[in-house]
Amino acid sequence: MAPPLRLAFAGTPEFAVPHLAACRRDGVDIVAVYTQPDRPAGRGRRLQPSPVKQAAIEAGLPLRQPRTLRDRAVQRELAVLELDLLVVVAYGLILPEAVLGSPRLGCWNVHASLLPRWRGAAPIQRALLAGDRETGVCLMQMEAGLDTGPVLLSRALAIAADDTAGTLHDRLAALGAALLGEALERTLAGERLAPRPQPDEGVCYAAKLDKAEARLDWREPAVLLERKVRAFDPWPVAEAELAGERLRIWRATVAAEAANAAPPGTIRRATREGIDVVCGAGVLRILEVQRAGGRRIAVADYLNARPDLRRLAS
Repeated sequence: MAPPLRLAFAGTPEFAVPHLAACRRDGVDIVAVYTQPDRPAGRGRRLQPSPVKQAAIEAGLPLRQPRTLRDRAVQRELAVLELDLLVVVAYGLILPEAVLGSPRLGCWNVHASLLPRWRGAAPIQRALLAGDRETGVCLMQMEAGLDTGPVLLSRALAIAADDTAGTLHDRLAALGAALLGEALERTLAGERLAPRPQPDEGVCYAAKLDKAEARLDWREPAVLLERKVRAFDPWPVAEAELAGERLRIWRATVAAEAANAAPPGTIRRATREGIDVVCGAGVLRILEVQRAGGRRIAVADYLNARPDLRRLAS
């Protein structure tokens, strides 16, 4: 019987949790789980463990939380593990070449896009903002560049018209975990996955999200604003100025009617079905909002507190 595959896992957010679960299988010995140090969160700014840390503790797996992998002592500790493979999923720390070259089979990374499209930090949100109809996951052999390594396996996924960053995140996490599981089973069976270099054409970068991007500008087309509402759900959540009030916009759709000559930001209609706002091109129908300090509510409930909006409709 072949010895078990000595594997370490490196990940931090919720997206990485199902991938850690996929590594827990017969023939694999998870000798260490790396995750980022606990971070302050919430109103009290108390230190909170990452989702991967919580999953590792629940599974009784050995845990490590270095602040950096550039530290020579940390690199020596990793080398002592004599890894066959390091699996990295949304870890959030740069892997120096000393780490990339340490495991016998190198380092694998699961990335939530069809590379080389949307390399970088926010591939799910950027795909939604761009109006992509398809995305997917890639299992990549890591190298020093940013998501530039050769692809070992990939799977495509259609983007639904009502997908948010949250729903797409969950579907891609499940797909990535299944893909990783397949790769591990094939490796355990003695197969050496063939790396496929990424093409030079189609490269684009998914820059990290900035909260300022979530502020809706009514001068932009309704189609783009609707994408922003979905792309920034659940974070940082789209915001807009509406009749003198700053609101979070949780759900919206493009109205089927053309806008009149009113300036962008004009409320054209306000009913229980939605608040129609004139945009630079087209009309955005707002369906769910959140007031400052309040909870997410349907427009029908919001209008009960703002009957004046019906009088503002053009």
